[in-house]
Amino acid sequence: KTPEIPAPARVSGGKFLTFFLAKEEYGFEILKVHEIITLLPVTPVPRMPSHLLGVINLRGKIIPVVDLRLKLGLPTKKDQDCIIIVRAHNIEVGVTVDQVSEVANIADKDIEEVPSFGEGATGEDLLGIAKSEGHVRLLLDIDKVLAPDHLQGMAGQSLVTSSGGGK
Repeated sequence: KTPEIPAPARVSGGKFLTFFLAKEEYGFEILKVHEIITLLPVTPVPRMPSHLLGVINLRGKIIPVVDLRLKLGLPTKKDQDCIIIVRAHNIEVGVTVDQVSEVANIADKDIEEVPSFGEGATGEDLLGIAKSEGHVRLLLDIDKVLAPDHLQGMAGQSLVTSSGGGK
């Protein structure tokens, strides 16, 4: 008999910052979002994965920047609109998005569990799928999308350190 896999914790409704990537709408839990800034010049860091664009200097603080399109396997786009500064694993990270949409209040009843996509395909980066007014929003689990091992360079060095300090 195969061991039972516990059902993932169901995400509850609440406020989500929604944004667009490749014409699809996504969302982060608003409590994970620190701020939204216009695109700043990104300083590339050698030997980092392609989705790790480099770092920015935000008011004297060095913040790693991830191209969310590349991280999610979407085609890259040069004219992205802004950077959302999020906190994942006690680290502030910037993620580039095409366009911020709104802060949406999404009710529990409007969030579906992530369906099974078949063997080998998982929706592990998703908290759930919100449906309202005839359209779908993919709610991302920022802690899974930006897992610490994803922020490591090819030589094993980490671009970020979890000091536990800060806000």
